[in-house]
Amino acid sequence: MNFSTPLPIDAVLDELTSTLVRSNTAVLVAPPGAGKTTRVPLALLDAGWIGTKKIIVLEPRRIAARAAAERMAHTLGERVGETVGYRVRFGSKVSRATRIEVVTEGIFTRQILNDPELSGVAAVLFDEFHERSLDADLGLALARDAQTGLREDLRILVMSATLDGARVAKLLGDAPVIASEGRAFPVDTRYLGRKPDMQIERQMADAIATALRADTGSVLAFLPGAAEIRRTQTFLNERVSDPNTEIVPLFGALDATVQDRAISPPPKGQRKVVLATSIAETSLTIEGVRIVVDSGMARVPRYEPDIGLTRLETIRASRAAVDQRRGRAGRTEPGVCYRLWDEPQTASLEAYTRPEILSADLSSLVLDLAHWGATDPSTLAFLDSPPLPALTEARALLRELNALDESGRITPEGNSLRALALPPRLARMIVDSHRLGSGEEAALIAAVLTERGLGGDSADLDARLDNFRRDRSQRAQAARQLAERWTRQVAANEDDGGARTSSSPSPLAGEGRGGGTLSSRARKTTPNPSPQGGGESISSSQFDSELSTGLMLALAFPDRVARNRGNGSFVLANGRGASVEQTSALAKSPYIAVAELTGTAANGRILLAAPITQAEIEAQFADHIQTDDEITFDRSAMALRARRRKKLHAITLSEQTLPVSPSADTARVLADGLVALGLDRLPWSKPLKQWRDREMFLRAASPEDWPNLSDSALADTRNDWLAPALFDKTSLANFSAGDLSDALMNLLPWDQRARLDREAPTHFEAPTGTSLPIDYEAEQGPTIAVRLQELFGLNVHPSIAKGKIPLVLELLSPAHRPVQVTRDLPGFWRGSYAAVRSDLRGRYPRHPWPEDPASAPPTRRVKPRGT
Repeated sequence: MNFSTPLPIDAVLDELTSTLVRSNTAVLVAPPGAGKTTRVPLALLDAGWIGTKKIIVLEPRRIAARAAAERMAHTLGERVGETVGYRVRFGSKVSRATRIEVVTEGIFTRQILNDPELSGVAAVLFDEFHERSLDADLGLALARDAQTGLREDLRILVMSATLDGARVAKLLGDAPVIASEGRAFPVDTRYLGRKPDMQIERQMADAIATALRADTGSVLAFLPGAAEIRRTQTFLNERVSDPNTEIVPLFGALDATVQDRAISPPPKGQRKVVLATSIAETSLTIEGVRIVVDSGMARVPRYEPDIGLTRLETIRASRAAVDQRRGRAGRTEPGVCYRLWDEPQTASLEAYTRPEILSADLSSLVLDLAHWGATDPSTLAFLDSPPLPALTEARALLRELNALDESGRITPEGNSLRALALPPRLARMIVDSHRLGSGEEAALIAAVLTERGLGGDSADLDARLDNFRRDRSQRAQAARQLAERWTRQVAANEDDGGARTSSSPSPLAGEGRGGGTLSSRARKTTPNPSPQGGGESISSSQFDSELSTGLMLALAFPDRVARNRGNGSFVLANGRGASVEQTSALAKSPYIAVAELTGTAANGRILLAAPITQAEIEAQFADHIQTDDEITFDRSAMALRARRRKKLHAITLSEQTLPVSPSADTARVLADGLVALGLDRLPWSKPLKQWRDREMFLRAASPEDWPNLSDSALADTRNDWLAPALFDKTSLANFSAGDLSDALMNLLPWDQRARLDREAPTHFEAPTGTSLPIDYEAEQGPTIAVRLQELFGLNVHPSIAKGKIPLVLELLSPAHRPVQVTRDLPGFWRGSYAAVRSDLRGRYPRHPWPEDPASAPPTRRVKPRGT
């Protein structure tokens, strides 16, 4: 085919067409703006191996699919729907004459699952494969499996601007790689840096305004999401007053007519500023754009298997993505790209966008694979293997939904869910709601949940549904038609007793991936067990009217039923914490069912939810509600409390106070609570403290002979000594100092207690007969404080522990003031006593100060006056 306008890709079209004559797989790598999306399908159209069959072209987004079809039809001088057509979620333009169908990746996945042989299809072209969506990875794996087992004549071509071509080529059996080096036009890159103290939206508005003043042409600006686009548009309206400059948004949640307006060329003499998400990175040519302003940010979904939630995360875009964005400026003429980061930071960006298969909810993928007959994903050609934790979570969920049996094979119920082409949870919601008389409303809920932006952005799902019902836009009407189709589909299946599905199990399902050839397995049928039913807990007769929105949400997300903790803070059944704006009506609801939330596991932000009543929860989840009698320790009262709680997993539905009946179990709870407060809160008497100090003193000298009575050891062994002493107690107030003393002293047998008294006595008897307490807590060791006159005549230093440990003597003056500390009394008599005597005898003349204290009699008395 001859083209009137040359494009860089033209240089490799002959090589590509000849390659696909001799090879059924190929990889095409071409930079942004080369023209691969619209030129390659048209170039292949006249190939002999095509015959009368079709070419399927996969695009990552609806707007890209429509735009590619429009451009190819324009090249042929035709209208869309003739030779070139498209199929997307909310509409299609095809006819019997259509030979090139541009479809979104999800549409192709449904197509090949329902028709594994791809009847009437000659080639499948995966465009912009570097974006690595889950549907693209799955579609390629299924197409390759069908090609090797059923359709050797099927051509598979993978195309991308930024891709590790060799890696994909290996996946496709060492497919030839064709590279187009040409870029449409040069692009000048300017780095503006990032101002951390300025909102990204304000900085983007400043950069766009600067670009409009410095350069000619229209602007394409990349921001992470719709919220940032709206704020940037507000700031930009304050900075740009030129009536000939139109500012328009472009993101996935907009109506198709609004999107088409954004990518259409501006009127002559006017400029356009398109504020876009990553939707505009690939496969779109916006006429007149020669300026790109890139925030360097992207918003991507991340699935958390531990809590079963997908949240949106704002990240730095990959090098491949920012290169794609930069290329938008050079599609039709030389351009300029402004980047809101410093040039050295480019090298630190991830090379490629993280494949969705590594961070997505895999429940739909696992269900599709089970329908295909591949219970083990490793048997298919995935560029990156699905992570095991996410696979395990997905399989568990699908078994709960009765979509898979215990061996991982799809059930008749699973085929019914899969045929709706919805996330399994939402499909289950529609089926169960239909059985309860509210299928139509559930289908509308599914439409709002799967089509971002329908009904507005309120966190209250009921409010969004009201807006959605009133919305007369093309997109909303198409979504309502799709919801009606889901309802009819479910009703038809239910009318046949649940045995019918809109498509039978794939002919690729059968004996498992290990038995026989694929083509032979394709002729086998899988016997369908009798349907097990949906397992719903309530019947339509239990409620006087249609199910509430919250109850229908709970059918899809039972783990996200949540209880209000006050001030708009909720705890979910899965244990996660989340909150809603206090101004929202949801903040006053005792219970809600949550459809969407973001943030951390401990502190999430609820994006979409609906109220649900306790009666609805108790009726629907009766089989999952547990009633537990729970004993807890009240720290403020230092006492036990008994409650009977009715719980749905982590949320408490009702609570009743009960009397506490003492038992071994309550004793352990009380012991745990008291130890958690700290052992110092127990009723320690002074003698008991000294008793423990004495024991710990002996243990320090002979660890093998004495038990460890330190705080940490006592805490660790609380069930051995403290809990038995609390057997008949319910609070600390009932536990006396005597109880504690008995409990601790029982840790020593009788002979050890006697030994303790011998080797670590409580008192030392001075030569005068005075009983002096020994301080075992003293920093310097066991210490006695004694007036030195009471030790006269004592020539052996006093000791304990069988004479192994000398007591520390704190020698006092007659006024009981310290004058000396010693561990060697005989040495003191011989040495420093003389200086002490000289210093003190003048101050204390009525007290004896003999020159030879070692031989003087001890005394507690003073000399009579006048002596």
